[in-house]
Amino acid sequence: MQRKTLMAVIVIGASVAAMPMNTMAWAHGDVAPQAVDTSALPTLEEGDWLLENPWRDPEGENWAAAVKVGASGYNQNCARCHGLEAISGGLAPDLRYLEADEFGDEWFLERFRHGYTQNGITKMPAFGDLLGQEAAWAIRTYIETRPDDGALDDHDDRLHDILGELQAMNGQGGEGANAALDEYREELKTIAAEVGTASGAPRADSVASRAAAALDGSEKNLDETVEILTIGLSAAQ
Repeated sequence: MQRKTLMAVIVIGASVAAMPMNTMAWAHGDVAPQAVDTSALPTLEEGDWLLENPWRDPEGENWAAAVKVGASGYNQNCARCHGLEAISGGLAPDLRYLEADEFGDEWFLERFRHGYTQNGITKMPAFGDLLGQEAAWAIRTYIETRPDDGALDDHDDRLHDILGELQAMNGQGGEGANAALDEYREELKTIAAEVGTASGAPRADSVASRAAAALDGSEKNLDETVEILTIGLSAAQ
């Protein structure tokens, strides 16, 4: 991901900032930040804020928890203006394209901590002191793991097939069924590994990766996997 991509995001944001207030659906200075439960993540050292996302490595023990916590924090505090799944409706900057590197972290941290004000009007509140850096980096991790536009296109047909096949397996048991579920899980992992991020982050959090993580062979988690695929594939349409 090149810096020119981020510059495009900034230019979009500047253009939006110049719009009349009655067109600014993303201005939310009057919205109180909502607390984020970060108990699933380690506490970061108090004092100076980190300058780089500590949970970017998908092989790290905290990556999955950071994505989950960040999804909740984003939906509570950011989705209203920046869009569900961080897909902008066109007024607010599309945060999916903020590079997953130190340069992108710097831009994110500045806005998250201090907010954004123009001509005395708060367009984005300051979240830093209220939510803390654990929430900040969790939301950052979630945002940068969003799949790029069209990243699932090559796998859409197969994912729908898998969904139908898993639905047909509900209520089945035995070694044969368990072996089949293991094969589906490995196939979903393979698909997930091929889904690219918009930010250049090393791994996407996609419907395929979520389904693979949920599918452990139990009937309960088979139902959960079916639900993940149903909702995820419907939202991708």
